[in-house]
Amino acid sequence: MTSTTPELNDTVKRVTERIRERSAERRALYESRMADQHKRGVHRGELSCGNLAHGFAACGETDKNSLKLMNSANLGIISSYNDMLSAHQPLESFPATIKEAARAMGSTAQFAGGVPAMCDGVTQGQPGMELSLFSRDVIAMATAVGLSHNMFDAALYLGVCDKIVPGLFIAAARFGHLPATFVPAGPMPSGLPNKEKARIRQLYAEGKASREDLLEAESESYHSPGTCTFYGTANSNQLMMEMMGLHLPGTSFVNPGTEMREALTRFATEQTVRNTEPGGDYRPFYKQIDERAIVNAVVGLLASGGSTNHTLHLVAMAAAAGLTLTWEDFTDLSAVTPSLMQVYPNGQADINHFQAAGGMSYLFRELLGAGLLHGNIPTVFGTDLTAYTQEPFLEDGKLVWREGPETSLDEEVLRGVATPFAPTGGLTVLDGNLGRGVIKVSAVKPEHRVVEAPIKIFEDQNDLKGAFEAGELDRDVIAVVRFQGPKANGMPELHKLTPYLGVLQDRGYKVALVTDGRMSGASGKVPAAIHISPEALDGGPLAKLKDGDIVRLDADKGELSVKIDAHTWAERPKHVGDLDHYHVGLGRELFGGFRHLAMRGEEGAGVFGGFEADDLARQAGQIHDEDA
Repeated sequence: MTSTTPELNDTVKRVTERIRERSAERRALYESRMADQHKRGVHRGELSCGNLAHGFAACGETDKNSLKLMNSANLGIISSYNDMLSAHQPLESFPATIKEAARAMGSTAQFAGGVPAMCDGVTQGQPGMELSLFSRDVIAMATAVGLSHNMFDAALYLGVCDKIVPGLFIAAARFGHLPATFVPAGPMPSGLPNKEKARIRQLYAEGKASREDLLEAESESYHSPGTCTFYGTANSNQLMMEMMGLHLPGTSFVNPGTEMREALTRFATEQTVRNTEPGGDYRPFYKQIDERAIVNAVVGLLASGGSTNHTLHLVAMAAAAGLTLTWEDFTDLSAVTPSLMQVYPNGQADINHFQAAGGMSYLFRELLGAGLLHGNIPTVFGTDLTAYTQEPFLEDGKLVWREGPETSLDEEVLRGVATPFAPTGGLTVLDGNLGRGVIKVSAVKPEHRVVEAPIKIFEDQNDLKGAFEAGELDRDVIAVVRFQGPKANGMPELHKLTPYLGVLQDRGYKVALVTDGRMSGASGKVPAAIHISPEALDGGPLAKLKDGDIVRLDADKGELSVKIDAHTWAERPKHVGDLDHYHVGLGRELFGGFRHLAMRGEEGAGVFGGFEADDLARQAGQIHDEDA
């Protein structure tokens, strides 16, 4: 890369300016509140002796003495550790490493709190999945509880998977006066090749493989501590955190349990101390993360073929930082962002292959060189983003960064902007008389991107299996799975459907899925219109559909419509779903308030309202406290 920064792409510039302009008042109020919180300072210096004694009672004498002096940094650790889930199990040892590294800097670190971490892979197709999306907002609230003691000069956020990192980010934004560093655990080593795993799953769906065969294949795929190696929401999280400068350069995809991983965790601690006010280079979250960082996250997501879950999460994350991100922003950026990665489900390689092919340093080099990223944003590394073309190495046990490769080491996995896998990011908004949704086509062959067929309606994903086995779907068909939105049942993932629809497509039928639920980064070769907004329970048009209606899904033109004249469609009544069975059992009754508060998918499907947007409306007299 040359020493001069390339001219920013016109579309990237335009979208960034559009976000800045539409968010101006909201963002200004957010920044004002963060600045006010910074002025109020860390309460550790103001607490009564009794309060402060409670705050460090469990510390050793060395840490107590440091905390009494008030002139060194105290880091708060928020962790998603549990030892049931592979992605989070490695985090067990991180707090001890962080505390040791902080002491070596003359500072301290305390475990401020743990947050829940659930796995969509375990709950897939089960009632517990209906708590998954809402767990993002629970994580944000749990983080707030941990940091509410106001004992800390900065925070280290330890998390990896689907809802965890977005939840941690939302909380970090609301504690934006604190410097924030995100510390990942890394992916597990490669296991059974993804193509073989997918083959056995499909054979099982057809009744041609036993459950023992399936379990053996899954166990060989998910086999050790670390994140799953396919490119779903978890690994998309890591890539986006690095794209925003919240990770150290090259830290996202280093395997757990290695010397390099521990060295990176130590350095993250040391750098976080430096980023505090006592450390001398104050870098609060709210001054680091703005519309430029959010655009970088979107571009990175699109260039890598990442998870569609982030069309929900990034909207909610941006909102927590006083920024209004829309689906049109995704679509416009997708049109100019080339597809540079092919990692399962977009290809057969896994995330370790991506790392070996050149990884994040090469991806940064290409996107920065093409003017597709804002290189001038501040980062936790103490530099701007142009330093992220470097990758870490150990020299005599010491961590150093050197420039990464200038060419891809495997063009079947990772390419440059001159020879991309596709000219666009493969994500688009669908619009029409069935509402608005998103579709990811990076894994969908061009011949499957337009489907017009009679529909078959399901209001429970488990019913599709029965229809498949009865031969009712052996035809051109669009499966409509409705009443799956956040207000209805928490918006679960619907991956249980993928093998059956894949079999139908392989039999030569035109097949698609339309749903107000989710499919995320593991969605594959079948076109899926997801996150349809408004959802069926919220007055959405999916509630009007009847079996046999002809629906057209055109991913190339961004169209999703039912072929019925406008007058007849307007007069057709809406079906009312039977949802009682979704609301009780496995704790689902505890989330009734969340379902009631949930916003539309296009608004991020969160339960916190509009943050500054609501406050500004209230100030303008557009809403009153009794309406909020």
